Formats: sequence, structure tokens, C-alpha cells
Amino acid sequence: MNDISSATRITPWSVNDLKLDVDAILRGQGADPAVLRARRPRLVEIAETALENSRYLLEPIVYSRTLMVETLRHEKLELEGGFSLQGAWITRELAPAESVHAIICTVGARIDEAVSELMDSDLLQALALDGVGSAGAEALAQAVCKQIEDQATAEGKQTSVPFSPGMLDWSVEDGQPAIFGMFAGAAIGVALTQSYLMRPRKSLSMLVGVGGQLGIKGTTCDYCAMQGTCKYRDFYGSQAKGSEAVPTGK
Repeated sequence: MNDISSATRITPWSVNDLKLDVDAILRGQGADPAVLRARRPRLVEIAETALENSRYLLEPIVYSRTLMVETLRHEKLELEGGFSLQGAWITRELAPAESVHAIICTVGARIDEAVSELMDSDLLQALALDGVGSAGAEALAQAVCKQIEDQATAEGKQTSVPFSPGMLDWSVEDGQPAIFGMFAGAAIGVALTQSYLMRPRKSLSMLVGVGGQLGIKGTTCDYCAMQGTCKYRDFYGSQAKGSEAVPTGK
């Protein structure tokens, strides 16, 4: 088996590389920016303050490794290094790929700690800070996917949408251990709890396929378990071109 520690890439990012604005913070709180601007302008002001004063709390970092696809056997996609993915849906989606990027990205624990400290004394500010953390993690995921897509395009290849545990027929219980297993033995700053939650909380895990025969891939919204009920589908469906990520409810 490959040396997992040496195969894992650890890439710090600058907060300045993340596309963050007040609307992203409001969506990170699970709110509709247009509605809040019309009905609760005070909450918009709080979000603006949170964005200005808490960007320094974000410590974006990405853990990634690339695994070549070897074979598909009986709904089991075998990857190099002895790793595999199981399940009809995820293996079908990634079977055409030549390689799979396993990615875990986080904006660190400081934003979590700040939210916890404010929760009892200033709930609205705490919720705004939580929105900053969520928006930061989403922006980091989008930036990483764009980077992978640009590299693939330069090589004459395509990328899949990012697949995260909990999408359609790929459960969190199946997906999270599969992704984190690809980093077992490597020193990464994100842990998986027994209930399959990530710590720090503002973290995302995903797989992105790369290959020359991936064809049309749509957007992440097309694969989301909340399609048909998500009130942000119109916004993120238009934004999630190619392999950009969209909110996962973190």
C-alpha cells in the first residue's frame, strides 16, 4: 500500500482567496438574503459587522490526495493503494473517471470557539459568526474545485461535480468513513466523530473525479438530496457551474 502520509497534500490557503460577502454570510445562517434585507435589516448589519471583524478567525487549509481508478467490480470502485468506494450510485458516477481527488477542507476551530463563547451573551452575533464559518468553508470548497477544474481543463480533461456524503444515495454513514479512510495514518487537522460529524465543525469532505470521458455533469444541486425543497436552488444552481461546490448544511 502507498505511504499515505507522503501522498497527502496539506495546503494552507489565504482568507483573501475566499470569495466572501454579506449575502454568503446570510446564506451560511440558512437565511434568504433578499428576505432579510427587506424585513430584518438589523440582521444584515450584524452580518456585515461579523464579516468585517471575524475574517481573521478563519484558518483555511485543505487536505487532499489523488488516487487512480483501477477497476469497477460489482458496485465496488477499486482505487490505487487498496482503497475503494462501494454503492451503486457513487460508483456509477465516478466509474468513468481516470482518477479521484479525495478532499477534506476546513476553516479551523477558532471560529467554532468564538461562536461558543458568544452563544450565551450575544446570540445574534454568535449566529452571524457561525454564518461566517459556514460561508468560509463553502468558499474554500469552491476555490479548491475550481483549481482542480482548471488543471483538468489544461490537460484536456473534465471534472465531475464534487460528491459529498449525504448526497442522494450516498449516505453519510457510508461516505464519511470512505473518505476519511483515504487519509488514515496521515496527520490531518480534521477528525470524524462516532456520529460521522467532522471536527472542526466548519469542514467539508468531498470527492472529485477527473478524466477524459466524464461528459456533461450538470451542477451539484442536481445530485442533492434536498432538490425540490431547497429554497437556495435557484441561486446555487446558477453559481455551481462545473465542479463548484454548494452548501451542505454545515
